[in-house]
Amino acid sequence: MLDNIIVKLLLAPLSLLYGIGISVRNSFYNSGLIRSVKFNLPVISVGNLSVGGAGKTPHIEYLLRLLHDYIEVGTLSRGYKRNTSGYLDVEADHSATEVGDEPLQFRRKFPDVAVSVCENRAYGIPQMVGRHPALQAILLDDAFQHRAVIPGLNIMLTEYTRPFFEDFLMPSGRLREWRSAYQRADVLIVSKCPPDLNIEQKHQMLEKLKPLAHQKVFFTQYTYGDPYYIFNPGYKKILDKDTDLQLLSAIAGTDYLMSYLNSLVATVTSQEYADHHNFSDEDLLEIRAQFLRIKSPNKLILTTEKDAMRLEAHREYILKEDMPIFVLPIQVEFLFNEGPLFDQMIQNYLLNFKV
Repeated sequence: MLDNIIVKLLLAPLSLLYGIGISVRNSFYNSGLIRSVKFNLPVISVGNLSVGGAGKTPHIEYLLRLLHDYIEVGTLSRGYKRNTSGYLDVEADHSATEVGDEPLQFRRKFPDVAVSVCENRAYGIPQMVGRHPALQAILLDDAFQHRAVIPGLNIMLTEYTRPFFEDFLMPSGRLREWRSAYQRADVLIVSKCPPDLNIEQKHQMLEKLKPLAHQKVFFTQYTYGDPYYIFNPGYKKILDKDTDLQLLSAIAGTDYLMSYLNSLVATVTSQEYADHHNFSDEDLLEIRAQFLRIKSPNKLILTTEKDAMRLEAHREYILKEDMPIFVLPIQVEFLFNEGPLFDQMIQNYLLNFKV
């Protein structure tokens, strides 16, 4: 703990310089010296103030499940860590290195939804509309800091155990902007809440959040499905106290997931990599070696949906070595029976949208 405090103090001057740069940039947008673009169709942005881990992908998927049966909706991401550039429509046979893991996940799970990637959202949106003229709404993934586009509805996530108001600017903390930037949001979602969150804890969080009068606040948790084999979603496993897991992950944080798994199975051995890590051949050798070291008759390798997109590059090796890699699906659930209220808010925004 003391070492952590000392590191934060040493990095504080760099955080201050970074914060000054962010303030200058935002002042240019606020004053109109740099112009933002507003589009003539509904644009919903889902993002956060922190670097990774707040659950943007599952919340985008929640919105896709809510909307795609009723309207033509698409998603636009930057395609983080892809080896391509510019605008690109995502296809199911793309690789994660070509389009990014999260956009590929959207495309595979929602084959009738337009999914695109582009670093410049202000350029990407008209490109997307031009190629998909039937589009009626666009979901922007991780676009809270991208001031070049003015979304019609701005949703900001913050983790229950790592809220933005207790964090600091990079590099001493995880914030990409000053805490006050939360005021741009129309909706605040406190994500990764414990399933037993009570009303008193909810109100305590609301007091610390200090939402503005126009801001609506919701609380969500993850619910997990039965793991399925990475190359055959129809083949599933039931996790129980007789199961020993090797958790393979390259995500921003595993605390929430580990808490769930530890309550469900006998043992969990965690093998973690940096967020969005592209697995190498050497990584697969080490993953298999660690799995073989687990002395159990009922063991398997468990990974996330996002990581599964990148592991596909090693399909031949995984099949040859008969590695039992299973994928854990997740969905978002709104606490305090407020899911219908959130759904209605989204529907009202779309119904009342005016150019």
